[in-house]
Amino acid sequence: MPPSHDHPEPPVADALVHMDAHTGAHPDGHRTALPIAITMGDACGIGPEIVLKALAAIGTEQPAITTHPSTHLSTRLIVYGDPGLLAGTARRLGLPLAITACDSAAQAAAVLDAALDSGCDGTGADDAARARYSPITPITVAVVACSDLPDDLPIGRIDARAGLAAHTAIVRASRDAIAGQIAAVVTAPIHKEALRAAGIQHPGHTEILAELAGASDVRMMLANHELRTILVTIHVSLREAIEQITLAAVADTITIAHTGLKKLGIAHPRIAVAGLNPHAGEGGLMGREEIEIIAPAIAQARAQGIDASGPWPGDTVFMRARGFRDFDVVVAMYHDQGLIPVKYLGIEEGVNITVGLPFIRTSVDHGTAFDIAGQGIADARSLRAAIDLAITLCKPSTGDAAPSSMTAPAHPASSSINHPPSA
Repeated sequence: MPPSHDHPEPPVADALVHMDAHTGAHPDGHRTALPIAITMGDACGIGPEIVLKALAAIGTEQPAITTHPSTHLSTRLIVYGDPGLLAGTARRLGLPLAITACDSAAQAAAVLDAALDSGCDGTGADDAARARYSPITPITVAVVACSDLPDDLPIGRIDARAGLAAHTAIVRASRDAIAGQIAAVVTAPIHKEALRAAGIQHPGHTEILAELAGASDVRMMLANHELRTILVTIHVSLREAIEQITLAAVADTITIAHTGLKKLGIAHPRIAVAGLNPHAGEGGLMGREEIEIIAPAIAQARAQGIDASGPWPGDTVFMRARGFRDFDVVVAMYHDQGLIPVKYLGIEEGVNITVGLPFIRTSVDHGTAFDIAGQGIADARSLRAAIDLAITLCKPSTGDAAPSSMTAPAHPASSSINHPPSA
């Protein structure tokens, strides 16, 4: 659950979404980027609130001096969700947003372009042009309509209708991403019990996205400005997780981590692999998974030229990885082993990245926070961080903007020690 009170939003990165062959042309001749989709999340939680808060904050920011207003971030973000519910939430929060229902991503992009034409001076890219720029008031929010929820939906409670609506938005945004209509998908939090109540058997975003994309080698990576971790197993019981920790699963996760970090702009990823048992098994005294499964997987990765090391004791490896001092990512064996350290360092600024999909997906690293839903006090910083990271990842690898602190290692890469000391 995120903190209960708002804090100042971090400044938006000046990075622009990659403009490629799929992008359209603005009437004034400037290229416009593929839009980024934001899914609304569970309507009974804080998802709608943080989505609208993030969009309101972004919409009031000026574009960089070197960019044309038509590439301003607010003109490239579209929401997949429920237009009526979002409009009601905006009114309740007193946000200067004009919610416009759309049938498709293409129509949503056209709505934003039309709003730009009517509300923004489109001349020049110098200091004078920036001074003349003023955000559209009210800020236009284009929403691809995925549901039509009732006005009396119970906020802060599990509801099958909200679960189904959240799932529908995820499916539509993901399919549009796969079809090349949008550049990335950023997701607000969903509730697993609401999904189940709606008849959806997948326990979370990662599993839904993997099935939609037909991708079997998909992993969850959590990142903030101090730490990254990637999981071998995700949303299963601890007993099931232990059963799923195989040599192939660990080896695949190391490879996916290596490939994923290179896409994040890290040329030589340093990968630490955590043990499963206390003290990484203590030479077999506390379990043999490290000897029979994890160490052979690491050796296999190293034979492929991957800088992987371990197995390291789970109670100390994250300290060595903090600030990216010794490692760029930690491969954790199960959900809580990997997520507790990242969330402890700051749940309000962490980002969930799905590695292995054919499109970019980032998300908040917190849940639906039913206990504060509807109160107007939810913190949107994690969603904003997820949006900013998606923008960075959409840039071409040869772009002129430096990677963010979430994507770039704090120290030059160096070869890691192959075997951990006994702890």
